[in-house]
Amino acid sequence: MEQQPWQRFGGASLNEPIAEEVNNALVAEWKAGNTIQVCLGTDSQVKGTVIEFATVIVFVRKGKGAFLFLQRTMLRRQMSIRERMLMEVDKTVQLGLQLSAVLEKHGIIPELHIDINSSPVYKSNVAFSTAMGYISGMGWICRAKPYAFASSSCANKIVQ
Repeated sequence: MEQQPWQRFGGASLNEPIAEEVNNALVAEWKAGNTIQVCLGTDSQVKGTVIEFATVIVFVRKGKGAFLFLQRTMLRRQMSIRERMLMEVDKTVQLGLQLSAVLEKHGIIPELHIDINSSPVYKSNVAFSTAMGYISGMGWICRAKPYAFASSSCANKIVQ
């Protein structure tokens, strides 16, 4: 698995560990008087023999827009849609665990967004109940499509 460094949406690399970068961003936003909601999500796209994953941290400034940090990961492997959806979920959960101390320090409860459709009509639904149970069982807020903008819109733009 080839993992690229964390970066800003515009492409600038983040130089510090991600938890420190998140802390610095939250401190700066607090000093600017902004109220922040943090949403985490991952999306993937199969491109030939490679699966490209994009994981995002979306900082929503209440009433003032948003910005995000992102990380790309490439994996050369075939997998079922269920396995790929659950790998997206796991990447998001692992990021939540990595950031939990800094988010808790700032009094922020993150939303974990999964790019899985709640409607059985869609293929991704094969992983819906497992993913929701996994995230909810850990005590986190979980949003699925169509409410999962961090994964289905933001991360999706990275892997297209």
